[in-house]
Amino acid sequence: MSAEDLENYETDMELQLYREYRDVVSLFNYVVETERRFYLANHVDLQARSADGEIYFDLTLNDAWVWDVYRTARFVKTVRVITFKDVNVEELAKNDDIPMPKDGSLGG
Repeated sequence: MSAEDLENYETDMELQLYREYRDVVSLFNYVVETERRFYLANHVDLQARSADGEIYFDLTLNDAWVWDVYRTARFVKTVRVITFKDVNVEELAKNDDIPMPKDGSLGG
């Protein structure tokens, strides 16, 4: 396999993953980013903890989807992450949460 073949394969896998993400994102309430992974989840429990003077985060996600090209099963029931790095949790806006103009225009 040439370097170009490998690059094309990785590009195709990333495109498939993006398409899957686009198809499933509306099923979830939260986007969660850690140092190592990106998740979609319907329930997030984030606890700051301390041990030996160090602060770390104990993150539990339920009903989740994992952005990972190399995972064959991206839907998971429960994920637990322990990390000393930043964790970003954002609530996703639902389409019905965003008021749309009645005439269909977006301003201007």
